[in-house]
Amino acid sequence: MDQPKVFISVGGTSTPQQEDFVKSIEDRLRSENLIPNTIGRNTFSSDSPLKSIKSLMDECSGILVIALERTYFESGIEKRGSVNEVTLSATKFATPWNQIESAIAYAKNLPILVIVEDGIRAEGLLEKGNDWYVMTAKLNQSSLSTVEFNGVLASWKNKVEALNIGKNDAAAQKKKVVPDELTIGDLVSNMKPAQLWGVLGAIIALMAAIFVIGQHFPAK
Repeated sequence: MDQPKVFISVGGTSTPQQEDFVKSIEDRLRSENLIPNTIGRNTFSSDSPLKSIKSLMDECSGILVIALERTYFESGIEKRGSVNEVTLSATKFATPWNQIESAIAYAKNLPILVIVEDGIRAEGLLEKGNDWYVMTAKLNQSSLSTVEFNGVLASWKNKVEALNIGKNDAAAQKKKVVPDELTIGDLVSNMKPAQLWGVLGAIIALMAAIFVIGQHFPAK
């Protein structure tokens, strides 16, 4: 069975700590026989971002979202001017591409696992309570060796492998030869050399037999 490809949704890292954390996750996935793919990190395309994402996801059997701090606000106001106005302080947000890529993956029915950096304001598809597991983690190696992480990773991996098997089976079905739909060219191109020579020999023998019969029984 081919190693399943998985889509990694993560923004460009901005600190050594973030980079080390992402690399640790990539290494862990490879040790689980999964191939991590990230647009702009180890996979590149000349297409537009959305088209590149959709194309890569078609090759993948799951998505792992890593929501890291992208934007930090020392202070701010939520719902400014309303009766529900709230003062915010030391607020961190992840890249909006986490939300976009999660939504596309969900529409494609890919198994989803979300890891949110501790302290990030988790909104939308990064919130707990959706159809996938959301794990909050500190950016250190120990976060990737907890009972929680090992358990959810194993569960997600099982779903990824099951989808990958389904994709491989579907691809194999498409490649099956339907005799009634084959042309002469298809038949010839699918023959092995020994089979081709055998058919040519049979044709020559048939032509020789027709010639001999014609000699003994001339047309009136």
